[in-house]
Amino acid sequence: MEDPDSSVVPGRMWALGLYKSVVLVLFLLRRNPVQEAAAELFGISQATVPRRWTALLPMVEKVLAGHMPDPAEASAGRIVLVDGTLVTTWDWASEGTITFSGKHRDTGFNPQVAATLARDLLAVSAPVPGSRHDMHAWRQSFFPDAFAEREGMGDLGYAGSGLLTPRRKPPGQERSTGDKVANRSVNTLRAAVEQAIAHLKDWKILATRYRGPLTRFALVTKTVTALAFYKKGW
Repeated sequence: MEDPDSSVVPGRMWALGLYKSVVLVLFLLRRNPVQEAAAELFGISQATVPRRWTALLPMVEKVLAGHMPDPAEASAGRIVLVDGTLVTTWDWASEGTITFSGKHRDTGFNPQVAATLARDLLAVSAPVPGSRHDMHAWRQSFFPDAFAEREGMGDLGYAGSGLLTPRRKPPGQERSTGDKVANRSVNTLRAAVEQAIAHLKDWKILATRYRGPLTRFALVTKTVTALAFYKKGW
């Protein structure tokens, strides 16, 4: 069926058509192609790609915002698993080292992800620069308040957060057999949040290097999160 908005009218913004322009935005989120490839696939100029992206991404996020569940309600009666993930970005010289993660030896942002033992996504926080560790990202997020009444688990990076974490190795000693068993149990359960992150990164803009302006990355994260919940039927 022909897109009713696809006709070309002089001076008209949507020469591509509104429907196909939205598809273009979703394609950019899903596959994260270079602009030249997207332009060729959609039969438009390269310059049109960022114009459509800039104009429509906020609208897509706004339309999907109603599908974002309240984290406290969604987590009621459930154990909350938390982990951070580095989403790599272009290494912009103007940003200095603020986005450089010493742990990953790469530049990017660190959003926090919360999930259930059943691998269901609960929430994604606003991303912080990659130079910030998980504990800082946890404290800066809404997670401590949203999940205050829930049992939670995290890795050693969340020690002191109130989450259940693996037990540290005592200085100059080996872990006890009990500690090793407890740590294996925690890490086995925590695998569910890692799987939830992997599903979130089916949207390749979070799995492969983000090349756009860093000021728009938070919006990208919110939009992908909303799309993930929309896909789940929230």
